[in-house]
Amino acid sequence: MHTNPIYDQVQESLAYLRQRVALKPRYGIILGTGLGNLTDEIDIEAEIPYGEIPHFPVSTVQSHRGKLLFGTLAGQAIVAMAGRFHYYEGYSMQQVTFPVRVLHGLGIERLLISNVSGSTNAGIEAGDIVFIRDHINLQPENPLRGPNDERLGPRFPDLLHTYDRALNARALTIAAAHDIRAHEGVYVALQGPNLETPAEYQFLHRIGGDVVGMSTVPEVLVARHMALPIFVLSVVSNKCYPPEEIRVTTVESVIALAKEVEPKMRKIVVELLLAMSAEQ
Repeated sequence: MHTNPIYDQVQESLAYLRQRVALKPRYGIILGTGLGNLTDEIDIEAEIPYGEIPHFPVSTVQSHRGKLLFGTLAGQAIVAMAGRFHYYEGYSMQQVTFPVRVLHGLGIERLLISNVSGSTNAGIEAGDIVFIRDHINLQPENPLRGPNDERLGPRFPDLLHTYDRALNARALTIAAAHDIRAHEGVYVALQGPNLETPAEYQFLHRIGGDVVGMSTVPEVLVARHMALPIFVLSVVSNKCYPPEEIRVTTVESVIALAKEVEPKMRKIVVELLLAMSAEQ
C-alpha cells in the first residue's frame, strides 16, 4: 500500500496545469534570487501564479515573482519557476521540492537551476559564475526522508553522477568565449536564513566548499531521485573567504549584484539551450 500522498498531489497539480496549458516543455528552469529577469527572454505562452496551482507553496522571498511560466526560450519549449521555495521560510522539505516533481511530471528532460551564493574560495570573486560539479549538504532535513513511493524513485538514489560535467565543460567554453569569469565548484547548502559567521566560512572552505547558499540541494536531491538530469549555475554575490575580505552583506546588495551579473547568466543559458537544440 502506498502511504505517501505526494504522488497523488503531483497528479492533481498536473491535471490542473494540463487544463490550462497545451505546451509540452522540454526543459525546466528554476530562477533564484535576483535572477528573475531571464523571463524577459522567454516568449511566454502562459503564466500561472503559484497560489492557483493545487498543493503549490507560495514564495515569500523578496524578488521572487511566484509564477510558473510556460513558453519558448532559444527555440526550446520550457517551463520556468519565477521564484523558488526555501526551508527557512518554514516549509517542509517535501513542500520546498514539490514543484520539481511537478516539472518532472510535465515531461521535462533536464532541469536547469540557478542561485546566488557566497564564495568560500579565495579564487572566486563576487560577480563570478560557478557551475556546480558537486555539493555538500549541511541542511538539517532531507526531502527524501519518510516512506518511499517507488512510483517517484528508488529508496536509495545514488549521487555519484548527479551533476552533468560535460554540460559544465560546455558552459565554461561559452563563458570563456564571452570573457565571462566562470568556474566549476562545490556548493555547500545550509539552512539559513542568517548568513554565516567568519568561523563558519573558514570551516566551509576547509571542508572543500567553493560557494555557499540556502537552496538548490533539496531540489537536486529530488531531481536525482527521479533520474532527472541536472545543470546548476550559481552567481556569486559576495566574497566570504579569506576572512579579511568579508564585508557586511544585505539582501538588497545580493539582489543588486545578481541583477548586474544576470545578463551573463542569461547569455550562457540561452547559448546552452541553442547548442542542445542543435543536437536534437
